[in-house]
Amino acid sequence: RLRNWDKFPVDPYQIDAILLTHAHLDHSGYIPLLIKNGFCGKIFCTPATKDLCSLLLKDSGFLQEEEAKFANRHHFSKHKPALPLYTEKDAERSMDYFVEVKWNDLKSISKKSNSPKIEFEFFPAGHLFGAASILIQADGKSIVFSGDLGRTADPITRRPDFKKGADYLVVESTYGNREHDVNDPETELKKIILRTFERKGTLIIPSFAVGRAQIILHYILQLKNKKLIPNIPIYLNSPMALSANEIYSKHFAESKLSYQEVKAFCDLAHPMTSMEESIALNERKDPMIIIAASGMATGGRVLHHLKAFAGDAKNTILFVGFQAGGSRGEAITKGAKEIKIHGEYFPVRAEVVQLESLSAHADRSEIVKWIQAFEKKPKQIFITHGEPIASDVLRRSLNEKFVINTDIPTYGQSFDLN
Repeated sequence: RLRNWDKFPVDPYQIDAILLTHAHLDHSGYIPLLIKNGFCGKIFCTPATKDLCSLLLKDSGFLQEEEAKFANRHHFSKHKPALPLYTEKDAERSMDYFVEVKWNDLKSISKKSNSPKIEFEFFPAGHLFGAASILIQADGKSIVFSGDLGRTADPITRRPDFKKGADYLVVESTYGNREHDVNDPETELKKIILRTFERKGTLIIPSFAVGRAQIILHYILQLKNKKLIPNIPIYLNSPMALSANEIYSKHFAESKLSYQEVKAFCDLAHPMTSMEESIALNERKDPMIIIAASGMATGGRVLHHLKAFAGDAKNTILFVGFQAGGSRGEAITKGAKEIKIHGEYFPVRAEVVQLESLSAHADRSEIVKWIQAFEKKPKQIFITHGEPIASDVLRRSLNEKFVINTDIPTYGQSFDLN
């Protein structure tokens, strides 16, 4: 959080291009600030990534402005005044720099006269519509960035598809220290819903608006179609998730499903579009399911639902997927008895469940199998994008499996590939 406000370690004006793996904010969310501070190159990505970024970045700017206003109005920020990193207009302007690139289309980055030719290709990484692994070739060397790798058994998004390999590999490690639960997520979700319904409680699902919300809706639709759960009202309280559903329908070819199947789960929930509708949900007493952003309970409308429902033991808070260290979601899943929201503390008496089988990230075995399929094995691997323990366990697994030099770079560390 504090690093977001630090001076960027490279002069943004000196960056020629950005190759963006996918739209999730932990990958794209800094772009408007980078442009605000001088970046003026091209941002290459897939068509679905561009469409999702147009939604995510705009919403990010809007939320930052709203949270700054809220902090200033209620005087709980140590900064006077509290400011957004960037605004909604900054985010809208950043879309002018995006350039769409099709799958497996070899592209050349415009080079300066004294620099080597750089070419790149995007390959499906699973994980999210439009998510890519990137193969870069420059000066006789090749390097692959995995991006976020998806699950081979994901019911919606197609599986990771890259086999070329490269001299060097930069690979994510979110689940590098564990295997995903082999239990069927549909069955587990059914048990959670029925348990909560029997208590006449409300099921709160903090969810990422793009990717996670859609897979939750898909599973709930399957349960409803099979008549395995009662006809409980479902509310999708995230304007961004509602817009993401439209993008998912547009880019249905990115999935394993037909257009009709994608449209069916996108239209399942009652849409909550206004703040008044969102507030009214907190007054309801009947059993219901509320899906609201954000997935780690770090911001968004779900915070107001947690304030209203977390204190009652008949309710359930269901976290689907990874909860980063230091996030409010991690604190709740680790057993916090109270949580701080908007400067106040609220008790947590509701049942808390973490369903990691719905994760969109490959686990350790899936990462190893993905690398194992490479036609050209890397001579060096760099492990990123994971908690320290997860990265180190994956490092040891890869060393044992491939006997390849494997590093876990620290922030700011550089490597000379010569």
